[in-house]
Amino acid sequence: MKKLVRFGVSLDHHLLDDFDDVIRRRKYATRSEALRDLIRDQLVSQEWADEGDRESVATITFVYDHHVRDLTRKLTHIQHDFQGHIMAGMHVHLDHDHCLEVLVVKGKGSQIKRVADALVTVKGVKHGKLTMTTTGKGLS
Repeated sequence: MKKLVRFGVSLDHHLLDDFDDVIRRRKYATRSEALRDLIRDQLVSQEWADEGDRESVATITFVYDHHVRDLTRKLTHIQHDFQGHIMAGMHVHLDHDHCLEVLVVKGKGSQIKRVADALVTVKGVKHGKLTMTTTGKGLS
């Protein structure tokens, strides 16, 4: 069983009121659970900022105009170049002109960022975003 530690935190009452509003809106059961999520999020952010050798996971989401000449071929070629990092993908036709792709990627943080940069900077990609997360190893 995990050892729980209690500690006190001093906050301005306005800040605590705002935090309690967030807790209610997101339907957290307790302040403790909300605080744990904030701490985990910071730990994951630090994991990515360090760009060490730790294996991480992420999603790369991008929207593009599939009518742009040669764009689909370029995007597919890039994905094949990084096939060891791309675990899965989903392709959605948004309308007559636009497609959405979501890729699940795994590897070192620096490698994942290279994959995302290669994809979202191609001419014809209208928006792209790397959403970084963790494999969960080492998080309580």
